[in-house]
Amino acid sequence: MSSQHKQTKPHEKHPHFSHLPLSTSGPQDCALIGTALLNTPYFNKGAGFTPEERETFKLTGLLPQNVQSLEHQVKRAYQQYSTRADDLAKNTFMTSLAEQNEVLYFRLIQDHLKEMFSIIYTPTEGDAIQNFSRLFRRPDGCFLNINDIDRVHDDLAQWGSPQDIDYIVVTDGEEILGIGDQGVGGILISVAKLVLTTLCAGIHPNRTLPVVLDCGTDNEELLNDDLYLGLKHPRIRGEKYDKFVDTFVQSARKLYPRAYIHFEDFGLPNARRILDRYRPSTPCFNDDVQGTGCVTLAAIMAGLHVSGVKLSEMRMVVFGAGTAGTGIADQVRDAIAADSGKSKEEAAKPIWCVDKPGLLLQSQGDKLTHAQIPFARPDSELPSNTPTKHITATLLSVIELVKPQR
Repeated sequence: MSSQHKQTKPHEKHPHFSHLPLSTSGPQDCALIGTALLNTPYFNKGAGFTPEERETFKLTGLLPQNVQSLEHQVKRAYQQYSTRADDLAKNTFMTSLAEQNEVLYFRLIQDHLKEMFSIIYTPTEGDAIQNFSRLFRRPDGCFLNINDIDRVHDDLAQWGSPQDIDYIVVTDGEEILGIGDQGVGGILISVAKLVLTTLCAGIHPNRTLPVVLDCGTDNEELLNDDLYLGLKHPRIRGEKYDKFVDTFVQSARKLYPRAYIHFEDFGLPNARRILDRYRPSTPCFNDDVQGTGCVTLAAIMAGLHVSGVKLSEMRMVVFGAGTAGTGIADQVRDAIAADSGKSKEEAAKPIWCVDKPGLLLQSQGDKLTHAQIPFARPDSELPSNTPTKHITATLLSVIELVKPQR
């Protein structure tokens, strides 16, 4: 770490990453001193400040005398983590650590990733999100609310200059990790997803921005909880919702033109619709639609390679035709089309989707979502001598009908 009050020799970039335009190595400029420095998790090094740094940044008297390495600090932090009584308590400990010392936080996870993955993300993060308003201590991320649309641009602008943000994860909290509508608590899924982008993709945590779009909630338990921190009214939908989302997207693009927008855990009526609206003009991604789809496609391709079956020969049943299920179906359909030269309509024929009403059929009409329509089967495909409801009602009956390839 260097100070603006002290000249340091320039450091060479890391040989493995020097070709990257935003790569950094060596000391970072820091204008903070004293307790302000120790209270800033990005710069705080805890007991790791050298004697020279303690003099330069006026930390003498604010820290114990023994200077300890990052490895020693990780050992101490892991011992503290291990004493926590349950997974939620461990999750809360990690949140507090991130708010104190960011480098130590990431190093601790990196050293114990296999053990801690389920603590910092699913399933424990789901418990933390459900208890967000009860565990709340310090805000993290950007909170935008639908009743203050005119303030969205100014609120977003507080997070830096145009070149400061590379990646934005945004949610409206409607469909979180399979536990449903969590309102403003959805901010924690944006935070947690960005932790993974740092650990697994090397995106600098200080160049990311977690966002929640608070539109209210239809979760009665939250609405009746006097500690709930979000807007306490039912979810606002329709034209006002669309204007809110559009104001966020346009503001984010104007303020942070380099930033990629990652839509996370939006509800079924909105996830695909929003992605389709902005994908042609905005660098954006929906994890539930595209992320789940591409990972599943990779697994299918590997399985087909081992079994010697061509992609175009496969018959597939998708059980659960929500945001993720239709995203998987989309990816497989597009892969079949690319592999065989077929149209997307033809490529969709080997894919059968099942949702709450059973097999998706064209006769279901308005009950189908926009994303489900391409995969709805003509009723004429069903055997005429058996009642439709019997054929399509259960997963087993659909499998017996379709005979998907193993």
